[in-house]
Amino acid sequence: MIEWDPRLYKWEQIANVVAERIANGTYPSLTVISEVQLQEEFDVARVTVRKAMEQLRAQGLITTKPGKGSIVSPPNGADD
Repeated sequence: MIEWDPRLYKWEQIANVVAERIANGTYPSLTVISEVQLQEEFDVARVTVRKAMEQLRAQGLITTKPGKGSIVSPPNGADD
C-alpha cells in the first residue's frame, strides 16, 4: 500500500508511481494498464485513477483507445 504524501493530490502520486513503473520496465511498451486494477491497488475512486491516466496521456506515456483501454506507448514514438 502506498504511503500518501499530503502535499500532493492522490492522482498525482498514482501517476508518478505508474510513470516510474513504465520507466523501470515493470510496465513494458504495449502493456495494457487497467484502471480497475489501479483503483483496487490504491484503494481510491475511479475518478482519481482516471485523472492520473489523463496526466500520463498528457506526458505521452500512455495512449487510450475507446474499446481497447490504455496501453503503454512505445518508446520514442515508435508505431504500435
